Amino acid sequence: MSALAISVIVFLSVFGGAMLGMFLRGYLPEHHQSAESQRIVNLGAGIIGTMAALVLGLLVASAKGTYDAQNNELITVGAKVVMLDRGLALYGPEAKDSRDLLRRTVLQMMQRLWPHEQIARLDPSDVQSFNPATLYESIQRLSPKDEIQRSVKALAITTMTQVAETRWLMFEQRSMSMSKPLLVILVFWLTVNFFSFGLFAPRNATVIGTLFLCALSVAGAIFLINELYQPFGGLIQIPSTTLRNVLAQLGH
Repeated sequence: MSALAISVIVFLSVFGGAMLGMFLRGYLPEHHQSAESQRIVNLGAGIIGTMAALVLGLLVASAKGTYDAQNNELITVGAKVVMLDRGLALYGPEAKDSRDLLRRTVLQMMQRLWPHEQIARLDPSDVQSFNPATLYESIQRLSPKDEIQRSVKALAITTMTQVAETRWLMFEQRSMSMSKPLLVILVFWLTVNFFSFGLFAPRNATVIGTLFLCALSVAGAIFLINELYQPFGGLIQIPSTTLRNVLAQLGH
């Protein structure tokens, strides 16, 4: 389910709870609407609201941390790829095939992370599917002739291994999402809270408008959390600029 769909459901649940409370107010007996009753209900709503605010804050912080971590991993991959290409260039003409495979690896990674972008327009001949392990095998097949080439090859293998590890980590992190049981419990708390707001609220446009905006804000927070858990898609996505800049540096 998309982040927008989840946010709409959250909004309908929370705002619907407030409207239900306002509707049921007319059916409450007089002694249920006493100042003492309102005080107890407000006290309970305050406790639930505090718990919901803490959980919501933690979820936003966790989602932002995930977003920043993947952005940093992408920058790290880009830097290591450029360093690997420079090392292979230093190795000599024998590493030209490995450098070409490195470019294709970057293109394939861009296609997997941003499938809706027109990556193929960069160079249609380089977007063919292939096994990235071919690059590792190509580097392993290099036969160093002196100490410099042996050092470059060892560094290239180490760097390639690190890039592969970070790359797979990024792909695995793409499946991370907000915990569904936690989301259900949070929405339940918020709905109960808004229900208590509507239970003793006067029926006028100002109150309804305020509750509407508050429910919209809560739904917006849930939307933000879900978007941050999808850093390579949606409205709040990590741009492909980093790898595009890396691609422009390869082969030079």
